Amino acid sequence: MTFDNPLLIMNAMVLSFLLVATVVSRTLRLRVAGGAENAVVTNLNDRVNAWWIMALIVGSSFWLGKFAVVGLFGLASFMALREFFTLTDTRRGDHWVLLSSFFVILPLQFALVAMGKYGLFTILIPVWAFLALPVIAAVRGDTTKFFERISKVQWGLMVCVFALSHVPALLTLDIPGFEGRNVLLVAFLIFVVQMSDVLQYVWGKLLGKHKIAPSVSPSKTWEGLIGGGLSATLVGAGLFWMTPFTPFQAGAMALLITAMGFLGGLVMSAIKRDLKVKDWGDTINGHGGFVDRLDSIFFAAPVFFHVTRYFWAG
Repeated sequence: MTFDNPLLIMNAMVLSFLLVATVVSRTLRLRVAGGAENAVVTNLNDRVNAWWIMALIVGSSFWLGKFAVVGLFGLASFMALREFFTLTDTRRGDHWVLLSSFFVILPLQFALVAMGKYGLFTILIPVWAFLALPVIAAVRGDTTKFFERISKVQWGLMVCVFALSHVPALLTLDIPGFEGRNVLLVAFLIFVVQMSDVLQYVWGKLLGKHKIAPSVSPSKTWEGLIGGGLSATLVGAGLFWMTPFTPFQAGAMALLITAMGFLGGLVMSAIKRDLKVKDWGDTINGHGGFVDRLDSIFFAAPVFFHVTRYFWAG
């Protein structure tokens, strides 16, 4: 099976999905809500509207090229890090640490990704920032909850910056026979993980009875996870034509990133429960904040990048 323009076909698939979702959400608003306010239906319509905007922005970056994709995820990383730090306790002694995180480490991480400096962007945060930031904080002399404060900063950088930077880092992989098409790997990752979230929600609503971790995320059920995970795996296998993978390999990769995405959502939900908040923010109508929308990507992207690099990159 060959396709002359896989990215165009992928965009057409996303457009078709959004059109169907729009028709369904609008129909539910008319028939279920009957013109009156219904919280579930209103939230669904808000989510669909937000999907349109996100799809337009992400899709446009794909067409504009590598630096647009890196810039887009750099901006998303900045917004996610801002949400993460907003919900954590900081003190005057943390100001230099926070400034360094936002205006030195974050832009440097994505600049290294844009330049394809694999040996540097994979150690900047887990090694250099990990060691440097506690030193900066210690020099400031504020020892109140020092360990707790610096740990939260390090965690925020790891998930919101380091992990997310692996999405545009897919563009730097040198895969024999796949030259010039790496943006399709980004599209594959995002589409499969987001579809998995949607399908897990649908299967959970239809059949969900057995909760996985009710104290962490009451809406996550085994039925939703298995049904959504297997469905997303089939979706990924069907998208093999836009990857360097065979159908079986594409399905296996889809299953892997679906599982990691679920675990990412579960971990980030546990942090929210500890912070006693429902959402990380309210920037994206119907979805909460940037962290709420990216939590699955945080865990899926690094694993997808390194498995692809290890087995397929030259």
